[in-house]
Amino acid sequence: MSLSIAEHFAQGFGAPAALVARAPGRVNLIGEHTDYNHGFVLPCAISVESRVAAAPRGDGMIRVMAGDFGGATAEWALDAPFAPDPAQPWADYIRAMTAAMMARGHALTGADLAVNGTVPQGAGLSSSASLMVGIGTALARLAGLAIAPADIARMAQAGECDHVGVRCGIMDQLASACGVRDHALMIDCRSLEVRPVALPEGAAILIVHSGVARGLVEGAYNARRAQCEAAAAAVGVSALRDADLAMLEGARLDPLTLARARHVVTENARVLAAAEALAVGDLVAIGDLMAASHQSMRDDFEITVPRIDALVAELRALIGPAGGARMTGGGFGGAVVALCPADQADAVLGQLTYRKPDGTAPLVLRETACDGAGLIMM
Repeated sequence: MSLSIAEHFAQGFGAPAALVARAPGRVNLIGEHTDYNHGFVLPCAISVESRVAAAPRGDGMIRVMAGDFGGATAEWALDAPFAPDPAQPWADYIRAMTAAMMARGHALTGADLAVNGTVPQGAGLSSSASLMVGIGTALARLAGLAIAPADIARMAQAGECDHVGVRCGIMDQLASACGVRDHALMIDCRSLEVRPVALPEGAAILIVHSGVARGLVEGAYNARRAQCEAAAAAVGVSALRDADLAMLEGARLDPLTLARARHVVTENARVLAAAEALAVGDLVAIGDLMAASHQSMRDDFEITVPRIDALVAELRALIGPAGGARMTGGGFGGAVVALCPADQADAVLGQLTYRKPDGTAPLVLRETACDGAGLIMM
C-alpha cells in the first residue's frame, strides 16, 4: 500500500506534519488561449490533485521532499534570489511560488514540505498550477496569513510567468484555487470575476489522455501569446478581448496573425454561449460549441496534433449530438475533454478504439467538478 503524504513527511523528516493542503487540477471545458488575452474561460476543478504536507522551521529555509520523484529533495533560503535547478526542475515550481509570495511582501516562515500528486503529467490538466496553489495554501497557513484564494492564484501565475518561463494566463491557478463542487467556473480573466455555473444533472465529464507529451516552455505557447499581442497592437486595443471580427478584417493583418486573432475572438464568444447552454442543460448546443472550438484550435491557432484530432473525432462520433469533445489545455498534445449523458459513458468508453503512440490504451478519467484548494489536515 502506498504511503499517504503525511506518512511520507513523517518518514522523511522524522516528525509529524503540522498540516496537509490539497489543490486540484482542472479541466477546461471551453476557452483555450483566451485567458492571457483578458477573455473568458469555462474550466472546473477536478478530483486529481496535488498534496502538500508541511511543518514550520525557524531558520528561514525551505526543505522539500518530492514523493513523486523517488523522495528527491531540494532546499533553499527564503530570502535567496530565485535560481532554477536544472538537475531538479520539479523544484523550480516550488521555488517560484515562494519567490512570488515573498515578492508580494508576505512574511513566510521556513518550512519542511513533502509533496506528491495524482494529476497526470503532460496531460494539460494543470499539474504545475495545482502544485503551486497547494504550496501557497500550505505556506500561507503556516505563517498565519489570511490570503484570499484568488490572490494565491495570482501569485502562482506570477511565479510561473516570471521564473519558470511559461507566460501563462490566470485560468489554471484560479480554477485550482476557487473551484466549486458540481460547478464549472465562468471566469472573466480581466476582472478575475469567478461565477459558478451548475453542470447539467446527468452529464459526465470524460478526460482521455492522448499519450502525446506536451512541453509548453519548449513548444509554441509563448509564440502564440506574442502573436496575439502583436494582433492586439495592430488593431489598437489593449487585448484581443476588446476586438471583434470586423476590427480584425479592417486591420490588414497578415494571414497568420489574422488567424491567431480570429481564434481568440471567436473562442470568447463560444465561452459566453457555452455558459448559457450549461445553465439550461443544453448538451446539444454545448457539443456544437466544443466542435467549433476544436476546429478553431486546429485550423486558426494550429495547436492540435493529428492524434488529438483523431481522438476528438472518434469521441464525437461515439457520443452523438447530445454532448461533444475537444482538445483541452495549451495544446501540442495532452488530453481531450468530452461531455456526454452519464448513462452513455460506459458505452462510449467501451467502444473507444484510440491507442496511444506506444500502442497501449489511453488513460481515461471520469471526473466530477470539485472544490478548490484547502486544508485536509491540521
